[in-house]
Amino acid sequence: MKIIHLSDLHLGKRVNEFPMIEDQEYILKEIIGIIDAENPDAVLVAGDVYDKSVPSEEAVTLWDEFLSSLAKRHIEVFAISGNHDSAVRFAGLGRLVEGAGIHLSPVYKGKISTYEMEDEYGVVKIHLLPFIKPANVRGFFPEEEINDYTDAVRVALSHPGGVAEDKQSDEADKSEETIDKDLRNILVAHQFVTGAERCESEEITIGGLDNVDASVFDDYDYVALGHIHGPQKVKRETVRYSGTPLKYSFSEKDHHKSVTIVELKEKGNIEIRKTELKPKHDLRQIKGTYEELTDRRNYEGTDTEDYIHAVLTDEEDIPDAMGKLRVIYHNLMKLSYDNKRTRTTQNIDKSAAVDDKSPLELFEEFYEIQNNSPMSEEQKELVEGLIEGIWN
Repeated sequence: MKIIHLSDLHLGKRVNEFPMIEDQEYILKEIIGIIDAENPDAVLVAGDVYDKSVPSEEAVTLWDEFLSSLAKRHIEVFAISGNHDSAVRFAGLGRLVEGAGIHLSPVYKGKISTYEMEDEYGVVKIHLLPFIKPANVRGFFPEEEINDYTDAVRVALSHPGGVAEDKQSDEADKSEETIDKDLRNILVAHQFVTGAERCESEEITIGGLDNVDASVFDDYDYVALGHIHGPQKVKRETVRYSGTPLKYSFSEKDHHKSVTIVELKEKGNIEIRKTELKPKHDLRQIKGTYEELTDRRNYEGTDTEDYIHAVLTDEEDIPDAMGKLRVIYHNLMKLSYDNKRTRTTQNIDKSAAVDDKSPLELFEEFYEIQNNSPMSEEQKELVEGLIEGIWN
């Protein structure tokens, strides 16, 4: 059985106030092309379909078009809500689209949705666990000790069928059992697993309170994770984040975005590979002096329509640098400086005597502390003239 693992589409996202909807439409079409080439049995989407709990009309339309494309190809889709999604809105049309092979995780109410598929090696069970917090689980299992995210996920997975109402019957006891370990089991989840590498575009909980220990997934043959933006394995090859299909911050500039392709054979035999995605516009960083970045020889042959973070190394600020650079780099998103002033931090000595210093000397000291370099003679003349004018 062949499965494609996706996550964190973040449809409707804006990066540095630039709307990404056209880039997202482009990359979803590229993903459809990969799906056509691979002809998988199922597509897993591990949460954060949308970037906001109340998504834009364009984002909803794009998700609908993507699902419709997969339904027309008779490919089963298993998708869960992430921390950016509204679980209620995400699951709203779940019952209506089930008949088309689109399976959307419902709001977590103490049970995990489980589906079966079959191939020449037997049954594969797919379990959908939307993003949960400890508070979501405590209400359904008050007798369990749930202190953190690891406890919450452990309890949720250990009671996939919920708590049985009739504790006296054998059938009720069976409903509380965990998964059938003799079968091949896939879990789709959206949590931060301890040890995963994060980047600044993700929501981070102070102190790592949202960490989930990977041991809670030991009974699953493959764990399709969402939440972390960089594609990676955690602890073992078969616990994986597929990552975002696009770069959503400059902390991701060195990522190689991809879709994860999983082939399940007999139990214990899984092959995993990745197919790289090529965006409409890359997101990258350029660095140098203003003169270097505007020299045609240095940008000719590069894609100046890419999303750019320009790092200027000039010691003096360039007036209207953002506007000037956008003449060349039309999608310049961010501008910063890397020079003596930004690399060094100085402390002001509050005890320093000031009574015997002239206003110009005091201003020179302030300027050097702020900019980590002394004033030029031209600047001194300008400031001296201003001070004399103010004093007079």
